[in-house]
Amino acid sequence: MDLFDAPAAAEALRNAPLAERMRPRTLDEYVGQEHLLGEGKLLRRLIESDTLTSLIFWGPPGSGKTTLARVIANATKSHFIFFSAILSGIKEIREIVKEAEEEKKYRGRNTILFVDEIHRFNKSQQDAFLPYVERGTFTIIGATTENPSFEVVAPLLSRCKVLVLNPLSQENVEQILRSALADPERGLGASGLAADDDALAFMAEQSGGDGRVALNTLETAARLVKNGRIDLESVREAIQKKPLLYDKGGEEHYNVISAFIKSMRGSDPDGALYWLARMIEAGEDPLFILRRMVILASEDIGNADPRALQVAVAALQGFQLVGMPEGRIIIAQAATYLATAPKSNASYAGIDAALAEVRKSGALPVPLHIRNAPTRLMKDLGYHKGYKYAHDYEAGYTPQNYLPERLEGKRFYAPRGHGYEKTIKERMDYIRTLKENDSE
Repeated sequence: MDLFDAPAAAEALRNAPLAERMRPRTLDEYVGQEHLLGEGKLLRRLIESDTLTSLIFWGPPGSGKTTLARVIANATKSHFIFFSAILSGIKEIREIVKEAEEEKKYRGRNTILFVDEIHRFNKSQQDAFLPYVERGTFTIIGATTENPSFEVVAPLLSRCKVLVLNPLSQENVEQILRSALADPERGLGASGLAADDDALAFMAEQSGGDGRVALNTLETAARLVKNGRIDLESVREAIQKKPLLYDKGGEEHYNVISAFIKSMRGSDPDGALYWLARMIEAGEDPLFILRRMVILASEDIGNADPRALQVAVAALQGFQLVGMPEGRIIIAQAATYLATAPKSNASYAGIDAALAEVRKSGALPVPLHIRNAPTRLMKDLGYHKGYKYAHDYEAGYTPQNYLPERLEGKRFYAPRGHGYEKTIKERMDYIRTLKENDSE
């Protein structure tokens, strides 16, 4: 290390944004992800015993993926290399391999390669890691905001354990903010600033579970105050957003959105409009409201009125085109449609039942007759053999099993018979009769 590296690094840290200065350095400083880092939990045990396996951290922005990797670097005896998928490519892997081999040979240390934004690598780039992970040249830790099932190649994914990082809770974010206010070296403690509880609660609530966003807001609010105290008004000015009418715990915000959703679920358009007006008047983000309406359209209406999802999505897109104040009319139209639509949660219940079955029974084999057979070998192995093409039959249907053999006859979707689901139920009853007649 150059003689001037340490002072330069210290100076750079002093001038860095608050969010960077407050990055946790140890497990004790790290806030959140208790399901992974609590006493006796998997990741904490792996870190404390210095027996890390290859991992994929999957979580939203600001949930602490990169920070956790840095904490691991400080907590383990391993050599640590940070590798960004945005800034680096395959050619750098050769250099990393050489560095890892030298660490093992001359210092007896394992190497942890942290790959930030691993989903940005294409298939061939991800494949380049495989031989070195298999050989034990380094342990890989990938970080991604995208579903690794789709964004990480299967061979690499099978060699890694996926750990899900959750958005930080409001309590987690408030704890981070209070630490930043109190820390005299890296935070704002030396400035003597204080903050009202409701101001901290509002910053935490508006952060969306992103610690970086909350710290950036705190830093901006700290620059705006002149009397040494951060209050709700200064936070409102810092984020340029009017706060909802809520108590110090932020409870009223959740009470109002809950009342809005329950009014639509309960087919009360008047209640829906009232609670919608409360949120609009309080300055709630309309996109937050519309996203909840899109969820409700599938969760509580579903196939009882398939147009409900179209209406909700169209309202979201329409609002993005026109904005406020006219956008309130679009939201109101969609809210009254959803409130008066027939209701069914059969699709919601169905996917949850299917997920429960998958978690219980695991990856059951796909029946041979519904497998694709693009190659001669697959055909010889019986793939696609006996498959019945529905359109070859007069009714556009012929009895055939589409579930794994162990689950044949299992039912996940049970339409309630309300609205359009009445038609769906009649169709399913007809199909069930054909199946029963075929089996006789």
